[in-house]
Amino acid sequence: MSEITLECKGLPCPQPVLKCKESIEDFSPEQIAVTVDNEAAKENVSRFLTVHGYEVKAEEKDADFVVTGHKENAGECKECAVMTDNELADVDKQKILVFIATDTIGVGDDALGASLMYNFLVTLKELGDELWRIVMLNGGVKLAISDNKCLDELKKLEESGVSILVCGTCLEHFGLTGQREVGQVTNMLDVVTSFQLATKTIRV
Repeated sequence: MSEITLECKGLPCPQPVLKCKESIEDFSPEQIAVTVDNEAAKENVSRFLTVHGYEVKAEEKDADFVVTGHKENAGECKECAVMTDNELADVDKQKILVFIATDTIGVGDDALGASLMYNFLVTLKELGDELWRIVMLNGGVKLAISDNKCLDELKKLEESGVSILVCGTCLEHFGLTGQREVGQVTNMLDVVTSFQLATKTIRV
């Protein structure tokens, strides 16, 4: 059985995921073990390996995490990290990506900006089935935590089938990793690929 071990402690996002991608493309290992030193990297690597067909187990070891992926008859994966089977089968469908990099809209008054963001998220459902994905970076990740009034609207969108990606590095920066209540933790590789796959992008 082919095995690869990757030491990724101290590497900034998205380096751990990129190292996994490179190893899978070059060697198609049946088992891959990745050591990282933060929760965001653990989530990102676990998600990446899962999407690529690996059975994933993550264990805490001292202050680090070891993410192990196992797959029988592993072969080179041609799929993008953020494409699910349904998305691959529906490549001609209009895909609107909403990119949110702040928890308010506009400048001048933060309370007003927060209300505008809430109204924006409430109205997003009017885009219908063309609304594909919401990506939240920097201050935008604050919308996904428990005490934000926008959380319920984001949950409704996710339940309706909208993919929501929340930057793991940003959550870690703001000390909010354990408070995320909607979406999946993501990394810059997924963000860049989301722009590539989207047919239209709305930036807030």
